[in-house]
Amino acid sequence: MNCPPKIVIFDSGLGGLTVFSEIILLRPYLHYIYCADDAGFPYGSWNEVELIERVINIIGNLIATESPDMVVIACNTASTLVLSHLRRRWPMIPFIGTVPAIKPAAEQSHSHMISVLATPGTVKRDYTQKLIMQFAGHCQVTLVGSSQLAGLAERAMHHGEVQDEEIKTEITPCFVESNGKRTDTIVLACTHYPLLVKEFHRLAPWPVDWINPAPAIARRVDYLLTENCQEALIQQYPNDRRIIFTSGKKPDLFLNKILKGYSLQQME
Repeated sequence: MNCPPKIVIFDSGLGGLTVFSEIILLRPYLHYIYCADDAGFPYGSWNEVELIERVINIIGNLIATESPDMVVIACNTASTLVLSHLRRRWPMIPFIGTVPAIKPAAEQSHSHMISVLATPGTVKRDYTQKLIMQFAGHCQVTLVGSSQLAGLAERAMHHGEVQDEEIKTEITPCFVESNGKRTDTIVLACTHYPLLVKEFHRLAPWPVDWINPAPAIARRVDYLLTENCQEALIQQYPNDRRIIFTSGKKPDLFLNKILKGYSLQQME
């Protein structure tokens, strides 16, 4: 391979930056295009059929214009709904999704009491129930569907202003006490949620392990990338990291500063 692979990372908003940040730790010299579907955010309010069609159209346009070597769907909702459709439509392109990290949570929980903090759509989806039955049958699993938390994370990225009480209201149902045992592990089943993980630690009524799927997704990307990418050669190319907002809006000053920290430049 004579040039770095091009990777598209897609999310409904800025939550996918939690995945992107882990991927660039392992593969800093690739070409990246981050697509935030801010015009469609939040996905929880969408009809499933219409959302599938929307995501397929956006990804299809990106494939047509950018010819990526890999696409990362850094969104739980989109992954559980659309991933199979994308793989059938473009079988030659590797698609990597993100699903609730129920298996590792169940494996590491000492109290066998875990919570899954997700969007309402992910909570009610059959896919989530199947993961629980397959990997967490020995655990007491509490499903918490937050309709506000992804929006709070977006607001924090744009303005840095989120009240503690707003966050606390959303995470409190995750903490359960029963028969002398407590929840000790919480799955962050939305890529937006790790953006607020410092606040989660600070506001939690007792310490728990917060399971962020992003490092595992990054390892999967690293594993699937073409083996003949010569790192020494790739490093000779300029760093190319671009971001697309489907709304076409320009980032405000606060967000623009954050994006510069990722070396992301908005595509015109």
